[in-house]
Amino acid sequence: MKQLKQLLVGKVQLAVAVATLTVGMAAPSFAEDVEVMHWWTSGGEAEAISVLKKALEGEGVGWKDAAVAGGGGAAAMTALKARVTSGNPPTAAQIGLMGLQEWAGEGLLGDLSATAEKQSWVKDLPPAVMEGAKYEGKFVGVPFNIHRANWLWSNAKIFADNGLTPPTTWDEFFAVGDKLKGKGIIPLALGGEPWQETILLEDTITAVGGSDFYRKAFLELDMGALGSEQMVKAFETLGKIRDYIDPGAPGRAWNDATSMVLTGKAAMQLMGDWAKGEIVKAKLVPGKDILCTPAPGTAGAYHFNVDYFMMFKAEGSHLDAQMKLAAAIMDPSFQETFNMVKGSIPANTAVKGDKFDVCAQQAMKDIQESVAKNALIGALQGGAAQSARIQGAVQDVVANFFSSSQSAKDAVAALVKAVADAKS
Repeated sequence: MKQLKQLLVGKVQLAVAVATLTVGMAAPSFAEDVEVMHWWTSGGEAEAISVLKKALEGEGVGWKDAAVAGGGGAAAMTALKARVTSGNPPTAAQIGLMGLQEWAGEGLLGDLSATAEKQSWVKDLPPAVMEGAKYEGKFVGVPFNIHRANWLWSNAKIFADNGLTPPTTWDEFFAVGDKLKGKGIIPLALGGEPWQETILLEDTITAVGGSDFYRKAFLELDMGALGSEQMVKAFETLGKIRDYIDPGAPGRAWNDATSMVLTGKAAMQLMGDWAKGEIVKAKLVPGKDILCTPAPGTAGAYHFNVDYFMMFKAEGSHLDAQMKLAAAIMDPSFQETFNMVKGSIPANTAVKGDKFDVCAQQAMKDIQESVAKNALIGALQGGAAQSARIQGAVQDVVANFFSSSQSAKDAVAALVKAVADAKS
């Protein structure tokens, strides 16, 4: 991203002037408007974002949607870079933790510290979330939520009808999967996209070596850990998972995979808690109709990511609209309503959990325990562990392994090389 900086000097101010003229010509129904780029386009996600739109309307701020489909956010980031490079940034954009730090380093983001101080963000945000929102001491992002990536979602009826319980280890998973396959049931719903497959690798890495091993491999990028026998075992486990998905997986969207579990076409899905938004939208009950348990072998660990909105530098009424957007996001009432629909838990700890479903309440309990045990670890997929460059390098290795006959040892060798190249 550093190469963007020279191209962007002066363009942000130009964009503000152009946006001001455009808004005046468009004669909007609101005194102020915000254009927001995000990738929340599934049914449950769209319903969640509508909560924010309504909250802003109450503040006299209109919403211009700049959604870019793609659950992993890669397409949105490509579109965002093109917009910013051309001097036409949106008012705000969805971003992960590490991405926020990268954009802030370019000097392109506005300072939200005044709103943060007024709303006591320092007091109400968990330390990891708060530090992720700051750059050089200033708040440059506002957090919506805390997601847990290492969940296993299971169709309760399928499990009850077949006398099974959700697996807690990978050996149990394969045993359950064999029984389901024997009865003609698809054990695992998967969307065959690199970011979805990477979530599976993250699960197997923690299962094999625990949170400390995951931290060394994906947070510290320790080459010894990345090239270790434990990593080989994690890839071997990942390879076995392929035997429990259906042939239609390649290219399938994550929410379509979730739908397979909700409708009984598949028994399980390994996916973050954003899947819960689809469960709620389908009028099913999380924890009852669709069971929620940690991914096999990961109990005690919490793979987290956070959705932030970053605000590009603005002036005048656009700056005022940005501050209203930031304040609306951190409002406890909004955080409660939004996260109950989205499936995540609030970033604002002032929100009580009594209105949330049992899965969210379990997540709130688990995250506190993981902090105490030093097992709260940033998820690679979701942007809480590494830069987009590292993340992409890992995804490429995983995608090649998952779609080929490559051995686990060769995949690990490729992983070490890819990460080393991406770091250089």
